[in-house]
Amino acid sequence: MQYPVRPSAMALAVAALISGTAPAAYADEAQQMPTVLVTASKFVPVPVTAGSLDAEQMAGKRSALNDTAQLLSDVPGMSLAAGGAVSSLPVIHGLADDRNRIKIDGMDLISACANHMNPPLSYIDPANVGNIKVYTSLIPVSLGGDSIGGAIVVASQNPRFAKAGEGLLTTGELGTFYRSNGHARGVQAAATIASENLSFSYNGSTARSDNYEAARDFKPGVNAVATKIGDHWIAGDEVASSSYKTENHALNLAMRSGQHLFEFKAGFQDMPYQGFPNQHMDMTKNRSTQLNFVYTGQFDWGTLVTRLYQEKTRHQMDFSNDKLFWYGAARNVAGMPMETKGKNNGVSVKADIALSPIDQLRVGGELQRYRLDDWWPPVANSMMMSPNTFMNINNGKRDRFDLYGEWEREWTSKWTSLIGLRADRVSMNAGNVQGYNTMPMGYGNDAARFNAADRKKTDNNYNLTALARYTANANQSFEGGISRKARSPSLYERYTWSTNGMGMTMNNWINDGNGYVGDINLKPEVAHTLSLSMDLHDGAGKQWDLKVAPYFTRVNNYIDAACLTKCSPNRFNYLKVVNRDAKLYGFDLSGSAKLGKIEGFGSFTGKGVLSYVRGKTTDGDNLYNIMPLNARLSVEHRMGNWTTTVEEVLVRSKSKLSQVRNEMETGGYGLLNLRTSYEAKAYRIDIGLDNAFNKFYSQPLGGAYIGQGVTMSLNGGGAPYGITVPGMGRSLYAALKLKF
Repeated sequence: MQYPVRPSAMALAVAALISGTAPAAYADEAQQMPTVLVTASKFVPVPVTAGSLDAEQMAGKRSALNDTAQLLSDVPGMSLAAGGAVSSLPVIHGLADDRNRIKIDGMDLISACANHMNPPLSYIDPANVGNIKVYTSLIPVSLGGDSIGGAIVVASQNPRFAKAGEGLLTTGELGTFYRSNGHARGVQAAATIASENLSFSYNGSTARSDNYEAARDFKPGVNAVATKIGDHWIAGDEVASSSYKTENHALNLAMRSGQHLFEFKAGFQDMPYQGFPNQHMDMTKNRSTQLNFVYTGQFDWGTLVTRLYQEKTRHQMDFSNDKLFWYGAARNVAGMPMETKGKNNGVSVKADIALSPIDQLRVGGELQRYRLDDWWPPVANSMMMSPNTFMNINNGKRDRFDLYGEWEREWTSKWTSLIGLRADRVSMNAGNVQGYNTMPMGYGNDAARFNAADRKKTDNNYNLTALARYTANANQSFEGGISRKARSPSLYERYTWSTNGMGMTMNNWINDGNGYVGDINLKPEVAHTLSLSMDLHDGAGKQWDLKVAPYFTRVNNYIDAACLTKCSPNRFNYLKVVNRDAKLYGFDLSGSAKLGKIEGFGSFTGKGVLSYVRGKTTDGDNLYNIMPLNARLSVEHRMGNWTTTVEEVLVRSKSKLSQVRNEMETGGYGLLNLRTSYEAKAYRIDIGLDNAFNKFYSQPLGGAYIGQGVTMSLNGGGAPYGITVPGMGRSLYAALKLKF
């Protein structure tokens, strides 16, 4: 049934077509589209606490990084926990990694690694990202589920089709970049060939970098033996285990017929190595394939989207040349290989139904089937790591089935509400395990205890979101709401079993240098959030805007850490995961303003983001990896084809620390970044200078520096406890992209 469209609904429908979210946005925006029937269907109202990045906003950032997560660095409420150079972990309002829902082209990808070296955002290259939406506090249930934090929704480039009557469309681009710090370099290529109804596109990239350097006063403090690794010397300002090499390929075959679109996407990643300065291990291989089939149809009643996907990961870890096993000039043991295999199958169906001119219903279901094997082969000439294969997780199973419904209503021109309910059923299990040996005081007792336990667990969770928006006038809008979100433990949190020092040392998914053991009986985390926001702007929304968004979250059964037996200060310890209650609160402040225009000299725009979050357990400890007060201020100058930006990043010292983890302090700092670009029809040039004054600083969410030395021992030689991971020193970069 069709309805006359209100102006507000029409505006939303037009916005849908432009953003590429609605199924009608199948073609490049410059191309002629077939006639589309516009119904009363509308978006989920985007909270003002959310961030959104399109291709234009990301264009200047792509040349400066290979880590897709870093595209989000200036989104209010976002921070990044450092890992490898292309594997940062997103942190939203103090909640990191698995606590956030991350969707890549509709796929729920899972990190298949005991150290979370392959997080979801590492599987898509920045060059292939079409748009990103970030939801920080109030998450519609149609986008949430099995998470207590925010949601990050990433979409690759939309398929392009030829204009009617103009034959084949052929496009392509070729790009290259170089960054001085670490001698990072790479190339990227993309091509499309399409008729009016059939489109084929390819996007590929490869990049590599040596270890990066901190500012010149970096003194890692390692001993002389650990400083020389074979023939390789770690210089005083070199951050060990920070090199990488990566290769990504993506294919997209799309076919449309009327208001129906069929897409088949295939992705492949080959990462031969990636160093981790805050882990005891390094990645020595990561290969992943993703297959994704999507159908999108628009009908008189609304929109239907169905998806079927599969992702397979083959992951390996060992020591890189920067990490030693023993003291001495040469190893007498051939490292410590660790193998992981993950398989992730999923299917989803969702429908947006226009019930009336003012009512929108969204319903859907999702099914995910995940399998994980994590094993460590025996090592020759080692008494500790032989004669058996160590089974860290054997035939791990995590299956999730979700159903949700969401109702949006525009009560008046000023009031809009959204309420949704989602039910999640998570079933988990794991097979029998064994250690390197069966000695009772080695691995035998732990393995026997685990194998005798009831390992089958089922959690029935539900999520609720209710929000309302009040648009007072053309200059002001206000939003508020509550949510209840639940997340079941990961396989690593529930099923890592060994209390042996070596086994625990190798299980650490939060980069703090400690060793961990899981707990089969962990309870799901449940978060209750209250969020408010105010959006002030000029009447046209083009001259200035100011957004303020405070929030408060109470988490029951937050998965934290406790001492396995006894913890000692000023060292790394063995910890066990436990449930305890926690709370987080803070605010985001962001805004922009047109500063003026000088005839013949272009226009100036000022932008700023300020974020604060405080997180602690109800028994008095501080939560780990909470970003201190931070701000990002910039002035952008545009003149013709030139865009130039001067940016200042300001971060306060980190002094509220997790005591149980012996988290280390970091000092406050300010960084100056400069960048300029020139974009013409056939090419784009980017030049920039990051950390222009070569300021030394430690990353507040960088974890412990254990990138070199004897990292097998929790507190052995090499880089000892007390050193934080330093940030990158000055880096000059340049990039060229040709379009044809």
